[in-house]
Amino acid sequence: MKKPESPWMDEELTLFRDNVRKFIAAEITPHEAQWAEQQFVDRSLWRKAGAAGLLCTDVPEEYGGAGGTFAHEAVILEEQAYAGNTAWAKGVHEIVTHYIVGCGTPEQKKRWLPKLVSGEMVGAIAMTEPGTGSDLQAVRTRAERSGSDYVINGAKTFISNGHHAGLLIIVCKTDPTSAAKGISLIVAEHPATLPGFKRGRLLHKIGQKGQDTAELFFEDLRVPAENLLGGREGQGFYQLMNQLPRERLIIGVGAIAAAEAALHHTLAYVRERKAFGKTLLEFQNTRFKLAERQTELTIGRVFIDHCIQKLLEGKLDAATASMAKWWGTQKQCEIVDECLQFFGGFGYMTEYPIARMYQDARVQKIYGGTNEIMKELIARSLE
Repeated sequence: MKKPESPWMDEELTLFRDNVRKFIAAEITPHEAQWAEQQFVDRSLWRKAGAAGLLCTDVPEEYGGAGGTFAHEAVILEEQAYAGNTAWAKGVHEIVTHYIVGCGTPEQKKRWLPKLVSGEMVGAIAMTEPGTGSDLQAVRTRAERSGSDYVINGAKTFISNGHHAGLLIIVCKTDPTSAAKGISLIVAEHPATLPGFKRGRLLHKIGQKGQDTAELFFEDLRVPAENLLGGREGQGFYQLMNQLPRERLIIGVGAIAAAEAALHHTLAYVRERKAFGKTLLEFQNTRFKLAERQTELTIGRVFIDHCIQKLLEGKLDAATASMAKWWGTQKQCEIVDECLQFFGGFGYMTEYPIARMYQDARVQKIYGGTNEIMKELIARSLE
C-alpha cells in the first residue's frame, strides 16, 4: 500500500523522515518487549533522542531547538505509528514544551526549554484527577500562596511520563471560589526531589503497555511562585484551551498513521495466507472490505494533511482539530478491528502487530478529551 504524498512534505522532510526511521529501528523497536515488561521506556532514550535532534524540533533556535515546524513533529508521529511504537510518549513531551513556548515568560522559556530540547528534562502535565476526567474546571488540587512559594495539595491520575517527569506542569486551583478563572498552571522542576511529592503506582493498562502512566500525589508540595506559568494567576484554563487544537491534531495524526500501518500489515498477510485453495485477497469479501478501508484512509489522509497545513499557517481552529481527533481515532479503532478479523486466530495473538495495534488503539478515543466531548465542541461551532 502506498499512501498519498502529503503536500506539506518536501525534500528536507523526506531526508528527516529517513533519519527518524533509522533512529526508531535502532533505539526503540529492539527494546519494545522490555519496556512493556517494565512499563516505561529507559531514561536514556530521551537523551539519545535529544542528541539526535528529535525532541522539540519546532522550538526556536534561541532556546536550543531546531527551529523547524509542526511538519517535523508530524513526521516523527507518523514514523512511530508505522513502527508500532506507543511506549515513547514523545507527543506529551511536545505538548508540555508548547505550553512553555506559548505561555511562559521570557525567563521561564530560557530556563526550561533548552533542558526539554536536550532530554535533560522529560515533560509531563498533571491534569486528570480521579473525580474530574474531562471536566477540567472541577479540578480539586489546590495551590495556596505562602511567602515566595505555592503550597500544593491534591492527587492526579493517568499521568503520561509521570515516572520520568523532570518538568511537571500541575493544573490546580489558585482560587477555589471560581471555576475556569480559578485555574492556574504551576511548574514543578525535578518533582521527585521535592518534599511533599509522591509517585504512586505505575498503572496497568489494556494497551500502550510500555508507556509509563502514573498516579501522582502532592502533600504540602512547595514550588517557587516564580514557576507560575506566565506569571499571572487564573490564566490556566485559557492556556489549556489555547494549546488543545495542537494536542488534538497530534492524536489525529497518530491515529491515521496507525490505521495506515494496520492496512499495510493486513495486505501483506492476505496476499500470502491461503484458504480453500486460494489467497484471502482473491476472495471478493476481502477485496471489497479492504477497498472500503483504503477509501476511508485516503479521505482521512487528505483531511489530516489539510489540518497540518492549517496549523502550519496558524489557522487551525478548535472545531476542526476536534474533528481530526474524533474522526481519526474512531476510524483507527474501526479499521484496526476489521483488519484483525482477516488474521483469524492469529490476530488475537500479541506476537502479531495487529493484535498490539488493537490493544493500543482503544485509549485514543478517551485521552486528549473524549470523543463525546469532541462532538460537543464541534456541535457548538454549528450554533
